[in-house]
Amino acid sequence: MTAATDLVPVFAALGDDTRWGVLQAVGDSARSASALAKVLPVTRQAIARHLAVLEQAGLVEQVPVGREIRYRAVGATLSAAAHRLAAIGAAWDEQLAAIKRIAESL
Repeated sequence: MTAATDLVPVFAALGDDTRWGVLQAVGDSARSASALAKVLPVTRQAIARHLAVLEQAGLVEQVPVGREIRYRAVGATLSAAAHRLAAIGAAWDEQLAAIKRIAESL
């Protein structure tokens, strides 16, 4: 299991609406910063900064295509974050079920 501290940059990166949009766009297909700037309401320079944050968090990676650099989502990092959240949710479900059992036995 991924340590919770390993996911801090992931969740920090995902805390921005524009980065969510970028991640969703590159999750569909690898795209360049210029292509992303055409479909998102921010400049190419802002897209480049958001891509750098996502790349540093391990959420996207560069894919050279000819002379162009495209970015694609990294599924393993997203899966690790989803698994960690699922584990937290399962632990809470267990605690709530235990509280319910105690309350019903009173």
